[in-house]
Amino acid sequence: MFRESAALRPAGQEGRVTPSEFIKKWRAVELKERTASQSHFNDICRLLEIEDPITADPKGEWFTFEKGAAKTGGGDGWADVWRKECFAWEYKGKKKDLDRAFAQLQQYAIALDNPPLLIVSDMDRFRIHTNWTNTVQEVHEFALDDLLDGATRDLLRNCFVNPAKLKPAKTRQMLTEEAAKEFSQLAQRLRERGNDAHAVAHFVNRLVFCMFAEDVGLLPNAMFQRMLEINRHSPDDFVEDAAALFRAMKSGGKVGFEKVEWFNGGLFDDDSVLPLEQDDIENLIAAAKLYWDEIDPSILGTLFERGLDPDKRSQLGAHYTDRDKILQIVEPVIKRPLMAEWAEVRSKIEQAIAKADKAKGGTKTKAENEAKKLQAEWHERLRNFRVLDPACGSGNFLYLSLLALKDIEHFTNLEAEAISPSLAAQFPTSGPENVLGIELNPYAAELARVSIWIGEIQWMRRNGFEAAKNPILRSLGNIENRDAVLVTDEDGSPVLDADGKPQRAQWPEADVVVGNPPFLGSKFHRKGRPATKTKPIMKGLGDEYTNALYAAYKGIVPSSADLVSYWFAQANAAFENRKSILFGLIATKSIGKGKSNVPLADLLRDRGLSIYLAWRNVPWVVDGAAVRVALICAASEPADMILDGAPVSSINADLSSGLDISASCPLSQNRKTAFQGVKLNGPFEITSEEARTLLTAPSNPNGQKNGRIIKRFVGNDDVTMRDADGWVVDFTDFEALEDACLFENPFQLVQERVSVHRENLAIGQATETAKLDQFWLMQRSRPKLRAATSLLERVIAVPETSEHLLFRFLPSASVFSGSLFAIARSDFTTFGVLSSSIHETWCEAQGNRLGAGNQGRYNATRTFATFPFPEGLTPDILAADYGHDPRAQAIAAAAERLNELRENWLNPPDLVERVPEVVEGYPDRILPKDDAAAKELKKRTLTNLYNARPAWLDHAHRASGEPEGVFGDDPQRTESVGATRAGRHAICHRGCLVGPAPVEVALKLADEDRVGELVPPSGPAHHARRR
Repeated sequence: MFRESAALRPAGQEGRVTPSEFIKKWRAVELKERTASQSHFNDICRLLEIEDPITADPKGEWFTFEKGAAKTGGGDGWADVWRKECFAWEYKGKKKDLDRAFAQLQQYAIALDNPPLLIVSDMDRFRIHTNWTNTVQEVHEFALDDLLDGATRDLLRNCFVNPAKLKPAKTRQMLTEEAAKEFSQLAQRLRERGNDAHAVAHFVNRLVFCMFAEDVGLLPNAMFQRMLEINRHSPDDFVEDAAALFRAMKSGGKVGFEKVEWFNGGLFDDDSVLPLEQDDIENLIAAAKLYWDEIDPSILGTLFERGLDPDKRSQLGAHYTDRDKILQIVEPVIKRPLMAEWAEVRSKIEQAIAKADKAKGGTKTKAENEAKKLQAEWHERLRNFRVLDPACGSGNFLYLSLLALKDIEHFTNLEAEAISPSLAAQFPTSGPENVLGIELNPYAAELARVSIWIGEIQWMRRNGFEAAKNPILRSLGNIENRDAVLVTDEDGSPVLDADGKPQRAQWPEADVVVGNPPFLGSKFHRKGRPATKTKPIMKGLGDEYTNALYAAYKGIVPSSADLVSYWFAQANAAFENRKSILFGLIATKSIGKGKSNVPLADLLRDRGLSIYLAWRNVPWVVDGAAVRVALICAASEPADMILDGAPVSSINADLSSGLDISASCPLSQNRKTAFQGVKLNGPFEITSEEARTLLTAPSNPNGQKNGRIIKRFVGNDDVTMRDADGWVVDFTDFEALEDACLFENPFQLVQERVSVHRENLAIGQATETAKLDQFWLMQRSRPKLRAATSLLERVIAVPETSEHLLFRFLPSASVFSGSLFAIARSDFTTFGVLSSSIHETWCEAQGNRLGAGNQGRYNATRTFATFPFPEGLTPDILAADYGHDPRAQAIAAAAERLNELRENWLNPPDLVERVPEVVEGYPDRILPKDDAAAKELKKRTLTNLYNARPAWLDHAHRASGEPEGVFGDDPQRTESVGATRAGRHAICHRGCLVGPAPVEVALKLADEDRVGELVPPSGPAHHARRR
């Protein structure tokens, strides 16, 4: 650090400098930068009435001269002045190249904590470059004389005290949205004129890149925009002029007298051009005026794909995944592990340099060479590092992965240089070849390449490096346009092997797999998913492809698994011979449950991986729709584990923590008890008015009343809300057409409504056409459910999805909707066990959460069939046979009280009256006594009751199903365990109720927050209990 010259000590040492004094003094100074810069800066501080660095921060921790290590090119510090979270400032001598000074700041910005402002000055001129991430960069430039203006001084003062005042209002996302809008209109017009959609997309991608290349100086002298201006009134000349430009960009050449660099990369592989009209050229001129050098590649592909791909045009203006979401995968899977590796390498380098500093001669040289070797090996590691996105779309994951790798390389370069000048920062070697992609959509695949090219060039320029040349665009065959799970031909049809079997696709070798594979539930595999209010239509895979998919993955991925599960199976195969494994993938929330979980569990087991970061229910964007997803990151030997943002000791394959119950098996004693309701497939439902008219109609020709086939229809709302007064026509007992048609009016109604509905259904290979041809019959009438409930007056119903886990008794003679599960029990003991907090916790662990997580899912196979009922109170035992058991009596009494209190709250006698149905054989109708009562009753639903959770309800639930001795020997301690999710899990394992001794162990460990140490029960007794 040099000493300040006495001659240049600021005027008015004890006070401020006036603008006139400052300008007069520094206009006359002719000294070189190194001699004058600190005095100049100190005078600026006095001009702005801000303490200089030495006065404000004597230790140099947040405001200092010559911040950082020695510069590679000579001189001290990465910046002449640095103020934390404000700016880095670099000086040059008068009339020197300020662009060079700015490039130097860019190169070292990452080591200076990326300050929001980069300022360069030659003491006569000042340039303030904004440097905020994801904003369109702005430059504020002024001269020495401009400091007479108070507004200019305020601008400069804000750099010190409030840099946010200079933050650009326009974000890169906003700019990219503008650009995409302009080009989507052009693409639409070109397609409307009969041009091939793929040709239009390729042509538009060329235009986009020309505008970017022009703005970053790769195309000279605004060449592309000048061409547009010239062709504005003679659009017929555009084809010839653009073709000449594309020919030059193919291999390098000249357009007129101006040299054009070699671009190619496959984007400029020929000189084909689509003809444009005058409106098109005006469109392009408007687009060319945007700041293309600031375009955001993290969303460019997604937004442009919607304009270029006709199938995705409906998503224009819809949501898209921003970079912060993608970084939730890129940061933990790429950046953090590599930086942890670097920390070890850096420590060894520091040791070698420390040894060299103390040594002499050959020992010194050997130590220095060891440090250089470690540095070279690290660079080789990064150069060969590969990131694969096997469903890369338009490249947003690949772009941010590339940025992370380049930032890591650059930062570690500077850290090595800081350790010793002998470890000079090297030119970046990581680049587009570090990222590998597989994408089925050709529009998206080409846009992914464009995004990577633009992102690479932007990074090089923003960090002070020249973009690559000869060629400027490297060929990106590493982003492949093909299927990621099956080998297919150009038409997308599966290619069979020599034995006539479909083949699984192969993935290239990679160190890390990241991405967002496609979402499609198993029931939509063949025909696709229809559009809803919140989700766009999603195409199905078709019968041929679906059959091949199931055949190729038989025994690996269950056919009822979501489509995303096939990517986890492919990752398992791709990692077979890899030692160091990391992956971070987005999946449907159901990836942790049921058949969709099988490939994930196999991947973790087969490759010895552990999930170290998981979010089970986070907002995301898929095909323009806001959805909820799971996020999963796994590695071979992770150090820390985070589940839903909280530290945990372990994360199981089902995305739970603590004791793993994901392998729970259905229990024989729970069989043939819980059933899902009917599947109608057609408008069999009728209004209450229609139902009562039919019920009171005269007898039919067969002598029977319509009451034989007009039934109460109950669904989700009958449990979670109030009696919905639903009705349905049910011909299940009259399968023969000649029998069904004897019920004249009901049959005519079904024939008119249901037959038309089914005639318009799309038919696929999996369609149950035989059932659907019998239009008078429900597609799935659930005969097993009807048989199991035939001797019962009531059953216990539970919604498949609901905000709260709710059980309610409903008449067994009802037809149950597919939105309900009917449990063929009518006793209060079973009702109490199911209403217990133990069962609720089991359901949370075994079920799934929908939407934002406030909707739980119940399942007859996974939730009910695996639940360990108390010994002696299992569903295979008649209630009468355990009626003498004190436990059953206690549970029944508490459950009956819970049911009584709830029903009284739902239907207070002073608000309702019970009216017999219009014919016998049906439950009484519950009607409000007056309008005021009706208004109040609308509020009285079970969902609202459980949202409020009054004290009486809470007390009734604690009593129901959890009396002394049912789930453990000590009711108070059992309840305390039940208060925590992990504790509740501890008493159950793989579908078995743990015996008294293990329960005591579980209670003790739960009290000590050591549930993860519980050893699962084993041995003959354990297996006997399972049976």
